Amino acid sequence: MEAIVSSLPVIHLPIQLRADPSRVVIRPFVPADEPQPPCSTEKSRAQCLADRVLALSERDLRSELARVIVSLSDRHRDIEEVLLRRYHEVNGQMIAAQPVSNMQAHLIGAYFCEEYSFEAAALFNPSIVVHPDQTNIAEGALRFILSLRGVGEGHVSSITFRTGIFMSQGTIVMDAASAQAISPRIELLAEGNPDDPSVRVSCEDSRNISEIVIFPITFRQRHGIEDLRLVRFDDDDGKPFYVGTYTAFSGEDIREELLRTTDFVTFELNALRGPAAVNKGMALFPRKIAGKYVMLGRLDHENIWLLKSNDLYNWDKGVKILSPRSVWEFIQLGNCGSPIEIDEGWLVLTHGVGPVRNYCIGACLLDKADPTKLIRRLAAPLLRPSLSERDGYVPNVIYSCGAIVSGRTLILPYAVADSFTTIATVSVDALLAAMT
Repeated sequence: MEAIVSSLPVIHLPIQLRADPSRVVIRPFVPADEPQPPCSTEKSRAQCLADRVLALSERDLRSELARVIVSLSDRHRDIEEVLLRRYHEVNGQMIAAQPVSNMQAHLIGAYFCEEYSFEAAALFNPSIVVHPDQTNIAEGALRFILSLRGVGEGHVSSITFRTGIFMSQGTIVMDAASAQAISPRIELLAEGNPDDPSVRVSCEDSRNISEIVIFPITFRQRHGIEDLRLVRFDDDDGKPFYVGTYTAFSGEDIREELLRTTDFVTFELNALRGPAAVNKGMALFPRKIAGKYVMLGRLDHENIWLLKSNDLYNWDKGVKILSPRSVWEFIQLGNCGSPIEIDEGWLVLTHGVGPVRNYCIGACLLDKADPTKLIRRLAAPLLRPSLSERDGYVPNVIYSCGAIVSGRTLILPYAVADSFTTIATVSVDALLAAMT
C-alpha cells in the first residue's frame, strides 16, 4: 500500500486496523415513552416493562433468564453482575422500587441493556500517546496507546483503544485486541447541569485497554463521540495526565468536550465552554505556555487559529495563524492532533481539503516560545490519497487525530477513507528539511 507523497521518505508499515462486528459491548437501553403509555395512563413504558417481568411465573422467569445468560456468557465476562448492576441503576429511577427476587432483578436488568457492535462499520481517525507503562520492552523500543473512532449502528461513533510497540529498528508490533469489551460503570457527576451532566466512566473490570469502549452517554453525545485528539499533558505540579478533545454530536448540534484520565481506567468527560467550543477540531498543546493553556482550533471552518485560556474548560477568542496557501488546502485547513514539541519548535500536522474534497496531510513548524509565529510549512502534502487508498466509506480522505515522535522519527497513524487505520513513519529531520 503506497500513498502519493512529496519527495519525503515516508515508510508505510504493513498494518491495517479494520472494523470487527463481533466486538460488542453491553450498554444501557431505555425504552422510549409513547404519547399514550401502553399499559396505563399513569405508568411509564419502563414501568410497564418491569411489571411484565414481575408477572412471569417462576418457571418462565427461570427459563428466560437462563437463556439470556447462556447467550451472553461467551461474549461477556461476569454477565450476571452486569445485569444486576443495570437493575440497580434503573430501580427507583425509571421504575418503582419494590421487593424483587434475585432472578427478577437480573431479568429486569437484561431488559434495560442492549448489545452494541461499536466498530461494526469503521475504525478510523486515530490519535496516539506514549503508554505510561514502559516496562518489559526491548531497549530503544516504545510502547504506545492508540485511540480510534469506532462506528456502529446508526453511524454512531465511540472511542476505543489499541496498544502496540514501536521497535528500535522502525517496525511496529500491534497487540491483539481482546475479543471482549467490558461494560463500564457510569456515574453522572453533580458538578454538571442536571440536564447536561459531566460523566465519570470507570473500567476497573478491564484486563487491557482494548476492552474499554467509551460510547455516547448524555443527550448531547447521543449521535456520537467523534475524533478524540489525545495528548499527554504535563502540568505545573509535575503530575502528568492524559487529555483529549472530541466532538460530541447530538444529532442537531455539535460541541467540543474533553476526556481526561490519569490511568486509562477511569475517565471523566466534561463539556468545554465558550464561543470556541462550538467548532470541531480543537487540539490542546501538551503543556502550558507562558502560564496559559493553549489550543489549536478552527473557528471559521477554513483557517487554523491559536487560542489561549487560564481555564482548561473555557475557550474564547483566538488569533489566526495559518491560512490556505496551496491548491491541496484551498477549501479548508485544520490540525491533525496536538502539536508535538521538538527541539526546533512545535511540529504541527495539518489536514488540507482540496479539489473534489480530497483530504491530505501536511505539516508546519511553530515557534516554541510564541506559537502564533509560523516558522515554515510544507508546500506539498506529506500524504495524499493514492489509487489504493481512495476508496471507502468517504472516498479520497487521509486523516489523523495525532502523532508522536520517538527519537527523531515521526510515528503517524492515519485513517483511510473513513474506513480503516494504518501507520506510517518519517524522519523528523527530512520533514523539517522539506519545509519552506
